[in-house]
Amino acid sequence: MVVKQQSSSASMAKLLFLLIILVAVGQMTQTMYVPSIPAMSEFFSVKSAYLQAVMAAYLIPYGLSQFIYGPLSDRIGRRPVILLGMGIFLLGIVSALFAPSFEWFLAASFVQGMGTGCSGAMCRTVTRDCYEGEDLHRANSLVSMGIIFSPLIAPVLGGYLSSAFTWQASYMFLFAFGAAVTLAMMVYFAETLPVEKRRHERVLVSYRYVLGNRRFQGYVLCLIATFAGIAAFEAAAGVLLGSVLKLDPKTVSLLFILPLPGYLAGSWLSAVLAKKLGNAKVMMIGMLAITLGAVIILIPGMAGLVTVSSLIGGAFVYFAGAGVLFPAATTAAIQPFPHHAGTAGAILGGLQNLGAGLATLAASMMRAEDQYSLGAVMSVMAILVVFSLIWVRRNENQDSHVLV
Repeated sequence: MVVKQQSSSASMAKLLFLLIILVAVGQMTQTMYVPSIPAMSEFFSVKSAYLQAVMAAYLIPYGLSQFIYGPLSDRIGRRPVILLGMGIFLLGIVSALFAPSFEWFLAASFVQGMGTGCSGAMCRTVTRDCYEGEDLHRANSLVSMGIIFSPLIAPVLGGYLSSAFTWQASYMFLFAFGAAVTLAMMVYFAETLPVEKRRHERVLVSYRYVLGNRRFQGYVLCLIATFAGIAAFEAAAGVLLGSVLKLDPKTVSLLFILPLPGYLAGSWLSAVLAKKLGNAKVMMIGMLAITLGAVIILIPGMAGLVTVSSLIGGAFVYFAGAGVLFPAATTAAIQPFPHHAGTAGAILGGLQNLGAGLATLAASMMRAEDQYSLGAVMSVMAILVVFSLIWVRRNENQDSHVLV
């Protein structure tokens, strides 16, 4: 059965629920291990700071694999790609559970990211298949909430599982959750790309067409930088709170999710404000919030400090700005490409997560005694967001087919 248009509220709710739980598998895998960092460090006999490399090993293939999943889905449909990716993910989880060494565990994390990359590409692609205009922005706002909710709530569950059992318990949960989501997609997800709309042009032609749009280039940079700042926080906060401040896993997990309300509020406001102010002003508001949040974290770090108030408070403000930016920039970027939705979604998701992986890799190589490195990385990302929006504005008359 092919879904041509998801028009009713019930249909939208069902589709978005499936997309959100699909994305949740990948996003929870990214951060669920954070409260277990001290236990994993002891188990694998490595320094706690090295555990930040786990997120990089996961995010880099998560991003790169989307460059394959997107164009492939334009050829064979969305559903087969989703099922293929989830099968690879489950294989990676099993490998992690039986990892005899840290190097093996990193390789297993790589396989997990390679599998869940399907969710990163499809969560943007499927919404474009089904919606346009305000409905597309609304759908992207709701999915955006799911994207950020799961990686922040995951450490709470991970903290309790680690305290009650062992660090492996988190990966056992992820296997069960991933298997359940795979089954749900098999039973309830209806194909959103009709056979007659599938494209068989060369992949490079599709990429050249989408990337040739200059405003799309600006939106991509904006999303890359914004998400890289979030990923850097997710990678470093666990080390700063657990290994530097010596807080227990439950406390770390609870503090870790405090920025969540900021992102959820920002995502909700994004769709509301877009109707009144337009996308350009909405993204400007998001940019200012991101910059302020990064500075709040950076300043105490320059004095060699780690304080819960500045670390979590700054992240709250940054996440609020990201919540405003994500759906606005995603909608503006992908709307002009109804016939290349898979390719456009792959570029957005792939480069966004690849950039985040590189940012966390860079953070893992920096000092972890204070929050300076984290603040510096997030500040650089804020500067890139400013640059990207300036780039979009300068090229707004050169890509007349782009709608804002």
